[in-house]
Amino acid sequence: MDILLTTYAGYLVLSCLATWWVGRTLRKHGPRLVESGEQEDRKVYVDAFTHLLIVGFYLINFGVISLALRYGNNVRDVQTAVELLSTKVGLVLLVLGVMHFIIIASLAKSRNTDKYDPPRRRAWGEEPTR
Repeated sequence: MDILLTTYAGYLVLSCLATWWVGRTLRKHGPRLVESGEQEDRKVYVDAFTHLLIVGFYLINFGVISLALRYGNNVRDVQTAVELLSTKVGLVLLVLGVMHFIIIASLAKSRNTDKYDPPRRRAWGEEPTR
């Protein structure tokens, strides 16, 4: 088998496994971050919100994996194949890390918005309450 084809296969397997692992972790632990335990209806919201985040996560990461497959140097030997594989998997891991923190921030923000009432806009001429 051609060494470039082997490199591509390794890249796809490692990148897809990493994406699946991070998505599974978010699915497992994301609801705990959002749940407040106060309302029974909250569970439906939490599951739907987490599922939507994970779908977006998969779409973005599989898109990056597909686009990165095209870019890179020519593979001449095993050393350049390993270097190419390392660069491509490193790019995917960086994107996974960024996406992970964006999703965690999104989950944390959704949790915090329920705890505080938004400031109420005063009507014209209304005195501020203290």
